[in-house]
Amino acid sequence: MEELLYRSTRSDDSKVTASYAILKGLAEDGGLYVPERFPRLDVSMEELSKMTYQQVAYEVMKLFLTDYTEEELKYCISHAYDSKFDTEVIAPLVRADDAYCLELYHGKTIAFKDMALSILPYLMTIAARKNNVKNEIVILTATSGDTGKAALAGFADVPGTKIIVFYPKDGVSPVQERQMVTQKGDNTFVVGIHGNFDDAQTGVKKMFSDEKLREELDRSGFQFSSANSINIGRLVPQIVYYVYSYAVLEANGEIKDGDPINVAVPTGNFGNILAAFYAKQIGVPIRKLLCASNRNKVLYDFFSTGVYDRNREFYVTSSPSMDILISSNLERLIYQIAGGSAQKTAKLMKELTASGRYTIDEDMRKQLKDFYGNYASEEDTAKAIHDTYAAGYVIDTHTAVAASIWRRYRDETGDRTPTVIASTASPFKFARSVMTAINPQIGDKTEFELIDELSRVSGREEPQAVRELRTAPIRHKTECDVDQMEKTVKDWLAVE
Repeated sequence: MEELLYRSTRSDDSKVTASYAILKGLAEDGGLYVPERFPRLDVSMEELSKMTYQQVAYEVMKLFLTDYTEEELKYCISHAYDSKFDTEVIAPLVRADDAYCLELYHGKTIAFKDMALSILPYLMTIAARKNNVKNEIVILTATSGDTGKAALAGFADVPGTKIIVFYPKDGVSPVQERQMVTQKGDNTFVVGIHGNFDDAQTGVKKMFSDEKLREELDRSGFQFSSANSINIGRLVPQIVYYVYSYAVLEANGEIKDGDPINVAVPTGNFGNILAAFYAKQIGVPIRKLLCASNRNKVLYDFFSTGVYDRNREFYVTSSPSMDILISSNLERLIYQIAGGSAQKTAKLMKELTASGRYTIDEDMRKQLKDFYGNYASEEDTAKAIHDTYAAGYVIDTHTAVAASIWRRYRDETGDRTPTVIASTASPFKFARSVMTAINPQIGDKTEFELIDELSRVSGREEPQAVRELRTAPIRHKTECDVDQMEKTVKDWLAVE
């Protein structure tokens, strides 16, 4: 396998191996690591259609992680995608209302982040060994709800690591918060900040790029890495399930080899839909990428106007994992449509930091033709849940945003291309919003009463992850202001 190296979106100074990029998380210049070129799938879709999820994962990941041996990759994959998932197929593809819902929530934390964060600890510990790291790795992560718990579950009690998760104290669902604050593991630390997700993400990025802090950590035997989707080790495993979904459609006779599909993705930080874009680059016949936003429609406005502007009101919605105004992974797409120009990308990102906005040129806009952006209001989201339930299937609020946009796109364009909707979380994770959409007269019930009701109307058993929350003790009670994030980290690590 020809070696594939990675470079920063903001400089041409050096290229690094996949394992080094995974270990660092964020490049030292503040940029994100991207592959120097896109490899191509070297097995046919017909062959992939006969494979298990684990086998497809190997065929995709070997293309991107070329400094991992076959033995190392297969070890990571077999330990990640095992009985932690409640179905042997890992990511079921279910026909629902003329589309195909790719259920990405069968892992331990009932959200799509499990698909990448189940494997990241294994990739990272091998990366540490490959790069002769002696320091303890501190995973520093901001979450809008799902990444936090999935990262905590993945890294809990992993030797040689610690994990710190910041989340917006009043910006996640009750189940999401309870999942995080009940997390076991002596190496885990959860902090609720008095601010929103963008505040948390900006604070984390600031710590990553702080040279003085890096030196202080090093003297104390620590170094930062990231479990956010800014880490290429998060993005590569996400490419897998788009390849897998196409292979399953072909295996089931829903499409013929080479037929195009569309993909609809509920989008906040832009990592999940970027993985679909990368899947297209390596050979998956994806025609349109439907970028579905909620009321925080910064991405819809970007695709509509070519202007990215985070200077706007921030809304807390029923799809909190998408309540984001700074979509970090969009930088990787900007780099791509800028022709791989680190200089151009760095200039735009500097403008974003300075003024909160930037504008791409016409040549760059022309390269966004594969994308369709739109947004769903709270009423649209509730209607999508209600209508899908009436058709015999229950979806969560985030999946509902994507379903709403898929229907709108289909009605606007008449495009009947088979569409895969990324179903990113279990409806049990957002029981109040889901049940209210199904039955607006549901009344004033507790979260767990609503979960019982959802189980009854859906005919589904509540997931083990939810059942455990009923009696799990609260272990993490730390809160802080945004300007105290660094001090909170240093205090927990006992860094002078």
